Amino acid sequence: MSAENATKRDIRALDLQALKAFFAQHNQQAFRANQVYQWLWQKGAHHFDEMTNLSKSTRELLDTHFVINHIAVDRQQRSSDQTIKNAIRLHDGLTVESVLIPTETRSTACVSSQVGCSLDCTFCATSQLKRMRNLNPDEIYDQVMALDRQSQLYFGRPLSNIVFMGMGEPLMNYKNVIAAVERITEGLGLSPKRITISTSGIPKMIEKLADENPRFQLAVSLHSAREKVRNQIMPFSTSFDLETLQKSLQYWYQLTRSKITFEYLIWKGINDTQQDIEALVAYCKRVPSKVNIIEYNPTDFGDFEGADQKVIEAYKMALERARITVTVRRSRGKDIDAACGQLANKLIPLES
Repeated sequence: MSAENATKRDIRALDLQALKAFFAQHNQQAFRANQVYQWLWQKGAHHFDEMTNLSKSTRELLDTHFVINHIAVDRQQRSSDQTIKNAIRLHDGLTVESVLIPTETRSTACVSSQVGCSLDCTFCATSQLKRMRNLNPDEIYDQVMALDRQSQLYFGRPLSNIVFMGMGEPLMNYKNVIAAVERITEGLGLSPKRITISTSGIPKMIEKLADENPRFQLAVSLHSAREKVRNQIMPFSTSFDLETLQKSLQYWYQLTRSKITFEYLIWKGINDTQQDIEALVAYCKRVPSKVNIIEYNPTDFGDFEGADQKVIEAYKMALERARITVTVRRSRGKDIDAACGQLANKLIPLES
């Protein structure tokens, strides 16, 4: 970024009313604000020169006062299963990763919400990185727009789903994530029901989210319904015990009538016993929920090994007997480290 641009405000930090105020201050008609807003949040413009229905003088006015700090796809990797991982360069040189996961009929965007992570889950590569900063709403929006373009280019269809399961803890960047969801639904016309916010379980923030009565889905990385085991693999959870988490999830369901999805990894020697299975079934009975068992993806951190297939099947059968919906998800993009828990960068600032 040039020294001149560094002193300008990013125009995407302004809402529509602030844009209208800016144009009024400069003796411009109010409808110009609507045009600019459409360029920013529906068409994903990266430069003022792209705003072709504005006069040259209006574009110069915007360029004098503002900048658009858009992201850049610095590197793109494509898996043998067609999954695409992007290394995203931010305006300050830091990087995050996002993933496009295609199936025969759907394209799902997995996006990041923080540079690094605020939490300390021992099995996740991202958690080994220091949290550098939260992402702004426009930086999250840009990830989605980049993945939407790739989906249309490579698979001939727009995005069908968005999951906040990339780098970072979304509820530790609450305000910006909520703002990003609003921009995404406006810009892409995607139903909020096709958006999932995945959290490691911050009860206070789950309740705050429920109070806003959102229309998107909630997923919780649970991985154990036994306190001691969960504290071992997710040390931050010592501050948020399972009972407190349970109450916040019951509150969520009471206000939204939307079931929670429990994301659940199973490891050999950690949570692969009958006691672990029974604890999960009992927990799910107390919280209106469904379970998504995820294949474990090895990282360079921690001594974890995926459980035997017979254990996974035992979990599945026990949940089904209790009439709890369960799916077993096979990971995508493992050969390019794009699978769940593998997203990580060295976060070395890149040259502009």
